[in-house]
Amino acid sequence: MTSDFNFPIFALSTAVILLTPGPTNTLLAAAGLERGGRGALPLIACELFGYLIAISVWGAVLAPLQSSYPWVAILARAASSLYLVYIAVTVWRAASMLPTPRQRSIGPKALFMATLLNPKALLFSSAIFPSVASDNMQVYLTATALFSALLIPIGIAWTMFGAALANGRLRFMDRVKLQRATALLLCAFSASVAWATFH
Repeated sequence: MTSDFNFPIFALSTAVILLTPGPTNTLLAAAGLERGGRGALPLIACELFGYLIAISVWGAVLAPLQSSYPWVAILARAASSLYLVYIAVTVWRAASMLPTPRQRSIGPKALFMATLLNPKALLFSSAIFPSVASDNMQVYLTATALFSALLIPIGIAWTMFGAALANGRLRFMDRVKLQRATALLLCAFSASVAWATFH
């Protein structure tokens, strides 16, 4: 193991970023609202795979490339922004309809793609994961294992938050209004990504 890997700092930084409301957490809460806690839990695997793929790709390929080809990062962020708008429209349209097993506004593909394009993945790859992770397999595996161990309970917390809303435990919150607020929040995330990309 290398001295460049500071476990406490890595764990704290990762937990704080994963807890912060963002596109994926918003979708997990909305999925918990639609599907209930148990129904939404499998989506956490989609979040985990989406993050691990995105972080690995940024670290191994895209991050080194963007120093010579700045358009790589611009393209990735633009794609993220556009996809978030698409998900926001889907969630907004589904707000007034009761979810059914055959009609879900938030499914595995949507959550996986939103996570894959989540700007947080670039932040993890460029600032949180050890810089040697792309060259040192032991560091990479340790970092991804710790990342996974933190992501799973945090993802569960977000889905249970949404399920609590659906069960009426938080009666002061209206389901339709919350889903539409979720859609607006996703649009805000999209706008912030677009602004950071082109300014």
